[in-house]
Amino acid sequence: MISLQATLPSSWGQLLLGCLLTLCTLEGQSQVQVEGEALPTRILFVFDASNSMNAFWGGHRKIETASNLLSETLKELHQGNQLELGLRVYGHGTKHVPGNQDCDDTELVVPFGRANNLIIKQTLGRIRAQGTTPIARSLEQAAYDFPDAPGRNVIILITDGIEACDEDPCAVSRALQAKGIVVKPFVIGMGIEEDMAKGLRCIGNFYDAADPVAFEHVLQLVLEQALHNTTLHIELLDDAGEPVVSDLAYSFTDMRTEVHDPQWVHTMRWGHAPDTVYVDPLPTYAFTVHSTPPRKLDSIVLNPGVHNVLTVPNMGQGHLTPQFARGVRTDYGSFDVEWRMSDSCASFFASPIGQELRLCTGTYDVLFPTHPPTLVRNVEVQENKRSAVEIPAPGSLVVQTATSGHAVVVDAQTLQPVFQFEPGQLVGKHTLQPGDYTLIFRARNARGTLYSIRESFTIASGNTTNLNIHG
Repeated sequence: MISLQATLPSSWGQLLLGCLLTLCTLEGQSQVQVEGEALPTRILFVFDASNSMNAFWGGHRKIETASNLLSETLKELHQGNQLELGLRVYGHGTKHVPGNQDCDDTELVVPFGRANNLIIKQTLGRIRAQGTTPIARSLEQAAYDFPDAPGRNVIILITDGIEACDEDPCAVSRALQAKGIVVKPFVIGMGIEEDMAKGLRCIGNFYDAADPVAFEHVLQLVLEQALHNTTLHIELLDDAGEPVVSDLAYSFTDMRTEVHDPQWVHTMRWGHAPDTVYVDPLPTYAFTVHSTPPRKLDSIVLNPGVHNVLTVPNMGQGHLTPQFARGVRTDYGSFDVEWRMSDSCASFFASPIGQELRLCTGTYDVLFPTHPPTLVRNVEVQENKRSAVEIPAPGSLVVQTATSGHAVVVDAQTLQPVFQFEPGQLVGKHTLQPGDYTLIFRARNARGTLYSIRESFTIASGNTTNLNIHG
């Protein structure tokens, strides 16, 4: 069972404290809420007015749909003293002429200000789409649009295409973030093809809207995220249900794109509380804890703009070391043992012999690739306990023969083959687990079945058994 809990911003805390999220589609808020902060939040909309925005999308031109939906969203936005908005537009000033595009066609049309929702709406209504798509240069100029004063600076890029001026918007975005000018930008695509989307994902948090309805939903989510970061902490519960398990890596996987991001190691802060992280709230995630064996949860939906708690039960951990009796070194050298769930034939992990392994509590089967293979069943891993799973040390079989031939070594009881020898391979030293065996041999130059030789022998731990074959 997956438990996902949300903690809302403090201004809503009295009303919806302890809200529990179910793993299904969440209903969006009808109005974007803004929580007052000590420092202002500045949101700069970088708006695409290139010629391609004249294309029809859901019955209307893209430029009309984007302008109307952005205007309506801003009208519903509660714009307090700590929120400032600005609008930069590109592609609106110069008509697109093939082979002669104006890559300087980008302009801050509404400088940052408070309570300027109506000004932005009126400005959007006058914009005409006609030019090219200079995204990189627009982002570069956006650095100078923000006041040189403390605050949280956010860019929201709305576009239906990719860079058209042979510049690198991804490099510009990285530079803006590295210099601390803005946080990671948000990019809203309008029906972007997958091969084009790759050129936008590197700019920032990319969201593609397949149609106008999706665009409205994405715009709301992005504004929630821009105004209130979506935060999360993960509780890995031990066998008693306490959130004390940590130091395990985990991955979030977008179930639509199959992109694995973010990928972190679970960390406890001072005071033994799980660390808080920032996560993109839009995708539906699969969540994998890279424990041994892994734990995977599907269809994780986060509530945007609030603090979420993801709880993973039954994560108790213990340690087990696979080794030979008394930890002795053997002639096998180094090899990996295979780990299986009890009564399963499929291995989920392999680890070196003699190396301690951290495992989830439970029972396992451990396969040692010895001669013959040794399978130890129902090995129990107990929480916070260290133990070992041991098998007997091997012995040695030394074979001498005057002539080469065909041979096999089988288990004397089960007749399972342990070694198969082609001519020339039998002579020498062979490592075997303790037990009773039979060697069946026929010289290569022998002309009859009755010339076959059978030798029975026993192997003991640490001892050598010698066989002289006269064929």
